Amino acid sequence: MLSRALPCVALQLRPVRDPQQARFWLDGFVGCEMLKESEAIVLRGYPLREADLLVSFFTRSEGKVKGVARSAKKSKKRFGGALEPLTHVRVYWDDREGAELARIDSCDVLASPLSDEVDYPRAVGLGHVAEVLDELLPDREANDAAFRLGLAVLGNLRAGAVWMPLTYFDLWITRLTGLLPDISECMVCGTALNGGRAFFHALTDGLMCPADKRLASSEMTALSREIAARMFRAPVEDFGGESWPKQRGADIRKFAAQMIERHIEKKLVTAAMLERLE
Repeated sequence: MLSRALPCVALQLRPVRDPQQARFWLDGFVGCEMLKESEAIVLRGYPLREADLLVSFFTRSEGKVKGVARSAKKSKKRFGGALEPLTHVRVYWDDREGAELARIDSCDVLASPLSDEVDYPRAVGLGHVAEVLDELLPDREANDAAFRLGLAVLGNLRAGAVWMPLTYFDLWITRLTGLLPDISECMVCGTALNGGRAFFHALTDGLMCPADKRLASSEMTALSREIAARMFRAPVEDFGGESWPKQRGADIRKFAAQMIERHIEKKLVTAAMLERLE
């Protein structure tokens, strides 16, 4: 991770005999801090006071970092459109000792989701990626695989084509965070599911065979399990040429959403919004 120096008071080289003056120059030197720098994905921003924003970043070097962007609503030079959700940026910040929030100095835009067409389904899909990353990932814990997943999915989540990248994202983010169980066998009896029927429930951690399924269970088809196996072996770009209506992989997305919601102990707002899309 690169760093750059914050502006600070320069030391005079001439002798300083006044103790108070000497203390002033020493404090100026000690106050010099180094800005941290990292690639990042902007997750969310919240108004804070009149002109400030509280921003959540998923940084490549330190994981999720929350900080305050002073005068972000006014300073086009330092931020411009760099704080829009899901913008890929290079962010500069510093951590103050004893402070919970970082101080965001500036951002350079590397890629923006607003550079392509944004229809309503894509806007909801982008919001889903941001919500899951923000709710699921812990603070200050780097996860390079999850970061690369986020960038790859954002690059393939386009207007009129949201369901494939969202299915890929939901499946892989549960795997990378350790939430996804073995989907090749029944979690109760251990029987191999192979191409047979399999079921899942909001209060269980895996798939169940017909003999062990619970009441009000949902089915994950053998075709969807085959899709999941393919997605674990190939990058998201490999699926871009396939027809992908909403119903394809819907059971995978529902299964993943239930695991995420059980882990974060709250409902995903965007999961319900996606469900209502045509």
